[in-house]
Amino acid sequence: MLNKTRGRPRGNPDTKARIAEVARELFLKHGYPGTTVRAIAAAAGVDSALISYHFGSKQGLFSQSLTLLCVDPTALDQALRGDQAGLADRLLDSVTGLWDATVPAENRMAVQDDDTMRALRDYLDGELRLRIAEFLGGPDATQRATAAVGVLGGLIFTRYLNPIRSIGGLSPADVRRVFGPTLRAALYGRPRLP
Repeated sequence: MLNKTRGRPRGNPDTKARIAEVARELFLKHGYPGTTVRAIAAAAGVDSALISYHFGSKQGLFSQSLTLLCVDPTALDQALRGDQAGLADRLLDSVTGLWDATVPAENRMAVQDDDTMRALRDYLDGELRLRIAEFLGGPDATQRATAAVGVLGGLIFTRYLNPIRSIGGLSPADVRRVFGPTLRAALYGRPRLP
């Protein structure tokens, strides 16, 4: 039965945990694009508005259910605000700000779980790439967004999931200095069309 009253939704305090558990199962089974908020709500036995209340969006639910902080929707939303010239720095700051806050052992465990890695790949190739392309606009926006996701995905993998010492040891400011030019080239360079 749906809650028809205004204000804070009523319910069991374990509802949020149950939603996250059901979402994790569905994301791992069907991937990010193949899982809908409506399907999660139905499987958890809740109204989809409760998912919005607890998690903000599908992105928020995805990141919390899989504890993949790099896909925090508010961080992505903030990175995609502002001028295009600062996008590379905002994206890099978003990745380092969120991933540096996670426990390294949890990050490395994600690499060992094929389903979690598939879900992360689905998110990077779907949601993140599409949102960056939409922000960039123009005829080659999808190609540029694809290149940018390649840089960001490489950074995530080599700094957090399977760290290379020289990259894992960089400060966030050094990450911006070292990876910024490459990410800017991906975002704004003119790729050759076949």
